[in-house]
Amino acid sequence: MIRYLVIAGLLSHNLVVQAPVRHVMTWNVCAGTNSGCPLFRRSTTEVAWHVAVLATKADVVFLQEFCTGADADLERELEARTGRAWSVKSAGLTHPDGSSYLCHPDWNGRPRGVQSVTLAVAEQDARFDVHALTSPPWSARRYAVCTADRAFCTSHFSSGAESDDRQKGAPYRHAQLHELFTLGRGVVGGDLNLVPRDAASAYKGRDECDPRNRWTYVTRKRKIDYLFAGDGRIRGCFVDYGRSGWSDHVPMHVWVAR
Repeated sequence: MIRYLVIAGLLSHNLVVQAPVRHVMTWNVCAGTNSGCPLFRRSTTEVAWHVAVLATKADVVFLQEFCTGADADLERELEARTGRAWSVKSAGLTHPDGSSYLCHPDWNGRPRGVQSVTLAVAEQDARFDVHALTSPPWSARRYAVCTADRAFCTSHFSSGAESDDRQKGAPYRHAQLHELFTLGRGVVGGDLNLVPRDAASAYKGRDECDPRNRWTYVTRKRKIDYLFAGDGRIRGCFVDYGRSGWSDHVPMHVWVAR
């Protein structure tokens, strides 16, 4: 569904100009493997409910550290809350040996699938593509998920931990940054695990949701989550600190003119 910003035009007869706008949210759910996060080992239904509560007004949702086992629950919950059809696509992370990077089971021992980067779109039968990103051969393999027309692309970059691109200059994260922005032709973002000065190349020719660069990562109070769009297309931004107890990241919302 397309939403609109109504702009009082300085046209004859006081005509009103309507600019179509898409509302995009990004959130690192922290549901998969981090025992310090509130949604760790919560059921797939509970994880999906928390996302859908945040995304009731959104048209597109970017998620990181989601679990593939919650995909169907998320689609169902979004449709029930919004009254719209939704399509959900996840890309599960893999270990260096190719095995799945599993989410921990829920508290009742039920499997929750693979830790993922996920894209949800308020469209019936939307088409998606998954793209492998350059990743350290000794750590988790990272992916980007995009709509088939590449109007929306999201990813979760290497963490920067000692075993995951801690090298000087963050070479793998910068490679991932280049690859993601080569793929994305519209709204691009997610948890990039880079502070703004290190993500500087992403700003060239683009606007970013929060030019104030407020923190999005709760644990270390720094900005590592982003929503970019073409120059001049961003109409509004909201960093939802009211949800700071739901994850180790806070959700970000952007309104983008088409």
